[in-house]
Amino acid sequence: MHSKNHFLLIDFLEVFAALLIILHHLSSYGQLAEDARQFLPVVMNWLYEYGRLAVQIFLVMGGYLAAQSLTRTADLRNPRQALRLIINRYLRLFAPYVVALLLTILCAWIARFWVQDEFVGESETLGQFLAHLFFLQGILGLDSISAGVWYVAIDWQLYAVLAIMLGMFPGFRSLIWVATILIVSSLLYFNRLSHYENYFIYFIGAYGLGVLSQLAKNYADPVVNRLALILIGVIGIIILFASFQHLWVRNILAYAVALLLILWGSHAYKDNKHAKMHRLVFSILWGSRRSYCAFLLHFSFILIANAVYIASGLSVHNNGFIALGLMFVVLVVSWFAANYLYRWVEVPTRQLKL
Repeated sequence: MHSKNHFLLIDFLEVFAALLIILHHLSSYGQLAEDARQFLPVVMNWLYEYGRLAVQIFLVMGGYLAAQSLTRTADLRNPRQALRLIINRYLRLFAPYVVALLLTILCAWIARFWVQDEFVGESETLGQFLAHLFFLQGILGLDSISAGVWYVAIDWQLYAVLAIMLGMFPGFRSLIWVATILIVSSLLYFNRLSHYENYFIYFIGAYGLGVLSQLAKNYADPVVNRLALILIGVIGIIILFASFQHLWVRNILAYAVALLLILWGSHAYKDNKHAKMHRLVFSILWGSRRSYCAFLLHFSFILIANAVYIASGLSVHNNGFIALGLMFVVLVVSWFAANYLYRWVEVPTRQLKL
């Protein structure tokens, strides 16, 4: 490993959130999930009910990292520059996303021979595939080809909105006030209505907390730091009072992640220290870089694992131990395949820029 600074908290949260989402989907789909639930009901039910909350971690970190990148970009008031950044973000997400979609279509085709379950879905159409290519499947009301790909569309929407906002407002103080209004509106209203869930406004509460965390901690202007910190405190008080009416765990989790990023998000770890820590740190860094690819690929292997489980006759025994073993295989194979998608597709296609 080269001597280099790494932000270990961010890398750890990326790996942890990706693992939790994969486990959530494993506990949600197919005969494997049903049989594993009979064997480990408490664990499987917890993953099914609460594993999806990992999305809040992704959203807060997404806002934090997007703000880190965009606030260092000059001339965002130039519409061409803002548009270039938005298109480059799309291109950054696009290549591994398309490969994962094609693999999922192939695995779903194979699974349909044995798996009679709603989660496999009907054969994909050309229109459905094209809608996915432009992140429009949710807006158009089409079935998702793969679990979790809706998040890629939302991430791009949120990034685009942040880039546009940074270009629209003359200073960061104006941006912070507008962002705070959007955050509170989202957390208390839009995020509680399912018909907004295909649009950025549903998720900008958590994403905006990440943006404010970045401005509170790392922006060069101390006035901006103080204002962002004060308004994060105000948002915390609003979340607290709203919790007396109804406890929304996802809002509390998003706020907690934002506070963690303020406290430790910029603490760098130099990998030339503590030789005994190298393997652990390297594992976290390795997983962090491949977490997006693992997130994209894992549903394909859930399809195949359920098909193997049924086609081999193992499902007849309703053996939860075997089901858990196949789930573990899916977890390992997802990261193994993610390594190659990362090396062969994600890294080379980073050169695709305007």
